[in-house]
Amino acid sequence: MKSLIKLALFFGLTVSVTSCSDTKSPNYQFFPNMYESVGYETYAESEAFNGDNQLKGQTAQEPPQGSIKRGFEIYEYENSTAGYELAKANLVSPIDSITEKEAKKGKELYGIYCAICHGEQGNGKGKLVEREKFLGVPSYADRVITEGSVYHVITYGLNSMGSHANQLSQHERWLVTDYVLQLKSKL
Repeated sequence: MKSLIKLALFFGLTVSVTSCSDTKSPNYQFFPNMYESVGYETYAESEAFNGDNQLKGQTAQEPPQGSIKRGFEIYEYENSTAGYELAKANLVSPIDSITEKEAKKGKELYGIYCAICHGEQGNGKGKLVEREKFLGVPSYADRVITEGSVYHVITYGLNSMGSHANQLSQHERWLVTDYVLQLKSKL
């Protein structure tokens, strides 16, 4: 009798284990979204951060209104002709003395961002000017420039030249300004 119960129990266990196996479909998925993710198109709108979710505190990591990044110093001269003239007359470099390493960095940054138009010597004969992509790039020898005017133009841009404030930090802009004034003195 005991062997009959053991045999029936073994048979029942075998049937239950083999009945759960199905070779045509996968096993139970604990996190189905990881196995069968939703396909999103690039730059398509998403419901992840719609108005309902914003009420719950999900705002896609937007910075608070009026915030500025750490270490940012406000540039008080406006982007206008009057602001340019004020910067030209009043603005001076906050860097007391530029080390040899910083001077080398200023030259390197000038080569990356400025020399393509203004030329390696600051004579207005860069590669784009030689190939007639831009015309009328001024030589530093022809202009009355100061630290403030160069920094202002690098920050906001002037005429065909765009702003480099996003590419260069404030310190880097001052290094490039110093190098531009060195080039002017050599012309």
